[in-house]
Amino acid sequence: MFVEFHLLQSFVPSNLNRDDNGYPKSGVFGGARRARISSQCIKRAIRTSDVFKSEIPTGDGGTRTRRMMELFQPRLNKAGKKEAEIEVVVKAFTTAYAGLDDKNKDLSSVLVYLSREDIDAMTNAMLENWQAILESVPEKDGKRQYSKDAFKKEKHPIHVAIKALEAQTAQRSSAPDIALFGRMLADNPKFALDAACVVANATSTHAVQEMEVDYFTAMDDELPKGEQGAGQINLTGFNSACYYRYASIDREQLKLNLRGQGLTDADKDVLRGTVSGFMRGLTEVVPSGMKNRFGQHNPPDFALAVVRTSGPGWSLANAFESPVNVETGLMPRSVSKLDKYWNDLTRAYGSQSVKRAVFCLVNSDLEAQVKHLSDKVSSFEEWRATVLAALDEGDANA
Repeated sequence: MFVEFHLLQSFVPSNLNRDDNGYPKSGVFGGARRARISSQCIKRAIRTSDVFKSEIPTGDGGTRTRRMMELFQPRLNKAGKKEAEIEVVVKAFTTAYAGLDDKNKDLSSVLVYLSREDIDAMTNAMLENWQAILESVPEKDGKRQYSKDAFKKEKHPIHVAIKALEAQTAQRSSAPDIALFGRMLADNPKFALDAACVVANATSTHAVQEMEVDYFTAMDDELPKGEQGAGQINLTGFNSACYYRYASIDREQLKLNLRGQGLTDADKDVLRGTVSGFMRGLTEVVPSGMKNRFGQHNPPDFALAVVRTSGPGWSLANAFESPVNVETGLMPRSVSKLDKYWNDLTRAYGSQSVKRAVFCLVNSDLEAQVKHLSDKVSSFEEWRATVLAALDEGDANA
């Protein structure tokens, strides 16, 4: 089964997601410049949020880092290993797993995304092969040599440790965020995981004008009497937009990612909690860029969830390929265009795979804009419960 989400959300003047110049991100769609929030920004905001974590029964979440030494050192210290030995073993293991950074050997060459189960399994793999790993790392001019090619030889102790780890943790993850968003590891593709969740860039339903700039000053409270002027002068870019947001979850892929084929009752609770936590994060969490400066705490005004028995579903972004006319109001026209486009797609392609299409509106005045969608609920809590019940029913009938 699949579930897709379509949200409309307006933000006050803000800088939710910055580019390399510190200005709000944007992109061209339908020949017009649009405000944009990257999918990476949205996913990080969700996976690190308390509302997402609160729905996970195990409390297990992934950690993304290049600091493998800092991650494993406390655990290996607790196991009674010496500092000098820990450095050799962790660097050797990191070399084989993800590669070492060329300039800073205390860092991996890429970010690694690990669950608590992954970390425990890696710690055990190092401990079980400790002496063999120590003896297998050569020295030259008093320095240990960490060779990725050498470590990948079939009978090398580090290769043996990696293979043991592979048998325990490859192709799945106990961390719901990793199971949702996947991970890539070019050096060891067997530890890669296909994402069960698609999160699109949020894009404004309308064209945005030139970015606005806030010229601001900070005053020096201890300025000598008689002197004038600011202690600091700076510029901040910002914009304001009504965004269309799209995401979808492949329920079967999520099951595979979490535990493989056989799910226990506890695993099913984690599965349900993962979807529930994602829905809460999607509707309740706002990217934190410059939040204390702009206070962009604006929840969605419209949310549509579509549960499908097959097929990945549709993005409704093309409802806004022709930008909404700003002069007529953004949210009402955006709701109307999305509703109409949904009807156009279901008429053209059919809705045989649609098990449930349920929507929620914050403002009852927007109801007049909805001509085709009919399954309305009164609260976002009910919206979430309805979707979860439809997914549970689908599992029971599978």
